[in-house]
Amino acid sequence: MIDGTVVALSRWQFAATALYHFLFVPLTLGMTFMLAAMETIYVTTGRAIYKQMVEFWGKLFMINFALGVATGLTMEFEFGTNWSFYSGFVGDIFGAPLAIEGLMAFFMESTFIGLMVFGWKRLSKIQHLLVTYLVALGSNLSALWILVANGFMQDPQGAHFNPVTMRMELTSLPDLIFSADAQAKFVHTSIAGYVTAAIFVAGVSAIYLYQKRHVELARRSFRMAALFGVLATAGVITLGDALGYVGAHAQPSKLAAMEAMWTTEQAPASFNVIAWPSQSEHRNLFAIRIPYVLTPLLTHTMTQTVPGIDQIVAENAKRIENGIPAVAALKVLSSDPTNAAALARFDAHQRDLGYGFLLQRYAADVTQATPAQIQQAAWDSIPNVFAEFWAFRTMVALGLLMLAFFVLATIYSVRDDVQHQRWFLRLAPWMIPVPWIACEMGWITAEIGRQPWTVFGLLPTWMSASTHSVGYMVFSLTGFVLLYSSFIAVEMYLMVKFIRQGPSDHGSPPAPAFGGAPAATGAMLRKEV
Repeated sequence: MIDGTVVALSRWQFAATALYHFLFVPLTLGMTFMLAAMETIYVTTGRAIYKQMVEFWGKLFMINFALGVATGLTMEFEFGTNWSFYSGFVGDIFGAPLAIEGLMAFFMESTFIGLMVFGWKRLSKIQHLLVTYLVALGSNLSALWILVANGFMQDPQGAHFNPVTMRMELTSLPDLIFSADAQAKFVHTSIAGYVTAAIFVAGVSAIYLYQKRHVELARRSFRMAALFGVLATAGVITLGDALGYVGAHAQPSKLAAMEAMWTTEQAPASFNVIAWPSQSEHRNLFAIRIPYVLTPLLTHTMTQTVPGIDQIVAENAKRIENGIPAVAALKVLSSDPTNAAALARFDAHQRDLGYGFLLQRYAADVTQATPAQIQQAAWDSIPNVFAEFWAFRTMVALGLLMLAFFVLATIYSVRDDVQHQRWFLRLAPWMIPVPWIACEMGWITAEIGRQPWTVFGLLPTWMSASTHSVGYMVFSLTGFVLLYSSFIAVEMYLMVKFIRQGPSDHGSPPAPAFGGAPAATGAMLRKEV
């Protein structure tokens, strides 16, 4: 048994590093394709203003990319240092997408970023545009392989447990890569990055428009961000629904926690708009409900029953009972791998091995477990309902807010009226943090909803950690938080510095002066005076 405090601190440390790192990821994913779109217009039209846009937004992208790389490198080492049992248990599967990500995506992205930044005078327009698209492709391929690895943790496909080696072994790379959870999550996460980049560009452009600085660049950037954003936001909401539909089949406990469904209702079930779940009392202390909405929302039918937490706990209790012989057989096989009787018993019950592991937290000898211990382990299979319910609703609410923002931004931009909507220009910069909060809430929803598993249904979290001391974990957690907070401070300082400095005006029309009059007109007026 690993000290529970060590497990909790290990989880907090990985959560902190992941959430810090993910502050940089969405902007990187989205900005690459926005830069590619801007440069495409520059190459096809030859208008220098679009090259200026690529150079300016590319400078902000590079700040974000550099710090994103710095925060991401340590995460892969944490698997070995803080989660050694997990690394040994699933290393054959988990290592494959991480290795491909490093070799195929990260190095490609990093190499072509150098050409993108320093190649303006060394490459032709078409060559430089191709490089920019390769940077965008590389950044999104990085996300793909990371999410394939995470998809295995959410819905393990393409692997089986070998009782002789005591490890998970890869059986089908295509099943691993093309699992429904991994592919749905990749598209959903990538498009969320496009939304983040669009709001960032729109917010900064709104500042310039409000201040009447760099108006030509800001007006064009705002229009591209608005169109990019309204399409991406609609896509991320639609694909979020698809991801929820996939997750409902792979992780019914996550879905029940997201909706605070303590009891199974006959279809069509009611939808909890707002609720105050109590994990200890196994009920909602308060709820505002809309009848008949939940079933079509989750199942796209009016008749399919959505299992509640009570039904899931009862089913998991049976799986725990069925997993007891598998754990007992595995104990025999650990000392005698050729024991035919133990192998036969293990094969008959291996589907529920992970649920048997859950029981080991309460009974060292699972064959002697009491009904109360089995029930306690079954309730452990339900994630934190309060955190899951409110993280999910915060994400959805912010998604709808961003959709409304981009609809207005598109209308004002298409009408070429945005510079006159002073209230909207004041609002836009305040929207910049919103997609980051939504992205973080999405990851919290995904990761808390997977608990109590590191690999859903196979490996409990409490078994996965390394046997460090509490003091070591406190020291390392404090160090990571301080280091990563300094990275955030550096990014904020550099972003604000270069946004205040603004783009260089070489090669583009001068910014309007005198409240909107062209600079040339202003010079003529001064000459007349």
